[in-house]
Parts: sequence; structure tokens; C-alpha cells
Amino acid sequence: MAIAPPRGKSLEELRFDNSFAALGDAFSERRTPAGIAGARLVAFSPEAGALIDLRPGEERRAEFADLVSGNALVPGMEPVAGLYGGHQFGVWAGQLGDGRAILLGEVRNDRDEPWELQIKGGGVTAFSRFADGRAVVRSTIREFLASEAMHALGVPTTRALAMAAGDEPVLRERVERAATVIRMAPTFVRFGSFEIFHYRKRHAEVKALADYVIDRFYPECGDGDDRYARFFATVVERTAALMAQWQAVGFAHGVMNTDNFSILGLTLDYGPYGFLETYEPGFVCNHSDESGRYAFDRQPTIGLWNCHALAEALSSLIERDALDAALARYEHAYRTTLLALLRAKLGVLDARDDDAELVVELFGLLEARRVDWTNFWRALSHADASALALLGDDESSRAWLARYARRAEGDPRAGAARRAAMRATNPKYVLRNWVAQEAIAACESGDDSVVGEVLDVLRAPFDEHVEHAAWTQAAPAQYAGLSVSCSS
Repeated sequence: MAIAPPRGKSLEELRFDNSFAALGDAFSERRTPAGIAGARLVAFSPEAGALIDLRPGEERRAEFADLVSGNALVPGMEPVAGLYGGHQFGVWAGQLGDGRAILLGEVRNDRDEPWELQIKGGGVTAFSRFADGRAVVRSTIREFLASEAMHALGVPTTRALAMAAGDEPVLRERVERAATVIRMAPTFVRFGSFEIFHYRKRHAEVKALADYVIDRFYPECGDGDDRYARFFATVVERTAALMAQWQAVGFAHGVMNTDNFSILGLTLDYGPYGFLETYEPGFVCNHSDESGRYAFDRQPTIGLWNCHALAEALSSLIERDALDAALARYEHAYRTTLLALLRAKLGVLDARDDDAELVVELFGLLEARRVDWTNFWRALSHADASALALLGDDESSRAWLARYARRAEGDPRAGAARRAAMRATNPKYVLRNWVAQEAIAACESGDDSVVGEVLDVLRAPFDEHVEHAAWTQAAPAQYAGLSVSCSS
């Protein structure tokens, strides 16, 4: 009997293009990655590999490790580093660009979907300024794990194909080891990609970039000059929805600069992020953010602020009235999405006018009692009594749970089915910073297995994984006070 060939493509069979590079030298510079010495493959995401039809087992080839570490290219790649600018902490920073990321090329899968492959940590580019263009084991593990964790939680995000670590020393707050990650997205164009040309008064390039993005990713916007307004309105709504999704899962980005905002509404650039543990609305995950500009509860407002910055960048294409009309859609899109997500977390199907009051009352209890955000929702998915144990058994907690029980009374699903649906919505696991740090410490000592174990759990965050139940708990004493910064 003939043996069926393995499904998928080898590295050499992937079809590469680079439509972004084809925009021309005004938008990017050609740059070959600088590989890292002594590289080894640390981790691989099979789900991300499937997006480009990569054949299972290809990740075990030496050629794959060479690609991930920047030591080799695949035929057809046209690597470039992209130009963009951005507002950083509310201040126009001028030219930025891919200072440590290089776009390797674009793969079209068998469903004709484009996926750009970008190596982060591939060395100096024209946009590195005074930096070394490198990433380190610490930041690379955090980006790799968070990308795949957010996808499993249902949050739009860039993806991470694989990561490698090497021997090259890199100086940050201390001497660390170089690492690389190949991340994936349909495009890495960001708000700042438009801003840089607007502020240089290069309106032809603003239009060329808008045409490129609309033609490839927003074809529903149609033809004609009014398509730019429809495009912007859609970006506003996607951004608002993304902010709601961050709030619902308790994710704090940490550096919500306009150069870190995707034109597709994806979570982009994982640096000093953090998932809420104790519910603290003013949680600041980035210790470099001294003013708290990017605190958890300010994320929706900053999302709108960034949309205003993008509106300015597109003002040569779109009339002011149309820009204002699109921006006015942000609040409704945010509120509608967030309430829908919270209803799913509560396990109710219909919408009622007083739902916002119900959740605001709950948030007050969670904050006052310093309850773990993820653990509370998971407990509520099992039983009201489990949630009461976390809230504290007193009159206020019982009153809220009684109100919640009345709200859920009319649900047509049987109780067990409703709770099961809640458990498929409220994860048991998120990537807590201390768990990421355990994986980082192990990898830095040469043990890559913990990265793989964490990835396996985060790929299925709604499952029980009883052997890793400790990863749902507060940080152990050795990780107390753990903080992350922009160098993360």
C-alpha cells in the first residue's frame, strides 16, 4: 500500500512574495538579518505553522533553526526593514521604524491568505538609531508566549511562529543572551506608518500606503475617494473592539504608542505587558510609565486618542467632517463590544438596560476585596458559591450574587450547559508575569522545556491542566515585586 505524503509544504516549497517591499524605497530599506551565533530552536507554534501550510516536522530541520535565528534565508525572501514614526507617551517622536525587526517576506497559503514573516532581533537596520538591533531571551520568550496566548483567548493579535536563542551577549540592564522570534501578521503596517509621511508633508506616500492597505485588507471599502473615509471608520471600530477585548481578558499592553497600533486592529508589539492578577483598575504594568498614561483603565481612552492621531495623519485624504463622524463611532463600538463580552462571561444571552450597572457594582467589589480577575470569573463559571468564596462571604457579596442569579434566571439553557459555556469563555490560565519569568529563567540556564510546557497550557487556556494548577495562583515569594519595563 502506498504511503501518503505528509501534508503541507517544506520550507523550500513555500511561495514567497513581498508586496510591502514593492511599495518602494520610500517605505523601507533592504536589509539582510544578522544571525546569532550558537543558535538553537527554543520553541515552535504548530498552529502558526499551519497558517502558512508548513509541513509538520519541518521545525525539526536544521534549516528551520537557521531561518528562525537569522542565519539563513529561504529562496524567494526579499527582506526589508520598514519606516514609520509615532507618538510615544503622547509626544511626537519623529522617525522610528523597524530598529530590530526585518520583514523576511510574505507567504500565500493554499487559501490565498497572505502572512508576512518578520524576524525580531535580526540586528541593526537603518532605523536602529543608537540601538544594537537585538532582542534577548527575556523579551523574546515574552513575545512568543503572549502572541500565542492572546490568540487562544480569542483576541486579535500578531502570531509567533518560532523562537531561537544563541550565545551572543547583549547588554540591557544586565548582560543577557541574544534571541530571535519570527512573528506573523497579514501586515505590520501601523498607525505610525501613515504619521511619518503626513508630518513630512509627503501626502502622495500617505495615499499610496492607504491604497495598498485598502486594496489588500479592506476591499469592502470599494472604489472612489470616499473609500478612505470608510477605511478609517472601520479602523476606528476595530480599534475600539480590540480595546474592549483587552479589558475583558484583563490585558494591559504597557506601551500604547501609535507606532505600536496595528492598522488591522491586532495586538502588536509585546513589551512590558501584564495580565491583571489582583483587580486594580489603575494597574500600570510598565515601570517606565511613570505618569501612568497607559494604566489598565485608561486603555480605552488611549485607543481613541491614537485614532485621533491617525485621523490627523489621514487628513490629506479625508474631510474633517468624515473624520469626526468616524471618531464618533468609537465609543459605541467599544461599549457594545465590551458589554457583549461581559455578558458572555456572566453566562447570559440577552441584553438588558441595567447590565452595565450590574458589572460596575461587581467591579467595585473586586477592587475593594482585591480579587484575582481571572480566578473570579473562572470560579463564577463553576458555581456562585465558588465566586462567593473569592469575594468574601458578607452582605454586599451575597446581595450582588442574588442580583446576578435573578439576571440569569431567564436563560433558556440548562444550568450545567450555561456554566459549561461560561468555562469556554472565562479562561483558567493567562500568562502571568511570574510564570513567564519561570520559563525565562529555565531557558537562560539552557532548559527550554518550560517554555514548551507553558505554551501547551496557553494554547488551551480553558482546559483544566490540573498538573499546572499552580500557574493560576499569585506569584511565589521569589517573584514578589517582579516588574517589567520597555526593555522587556
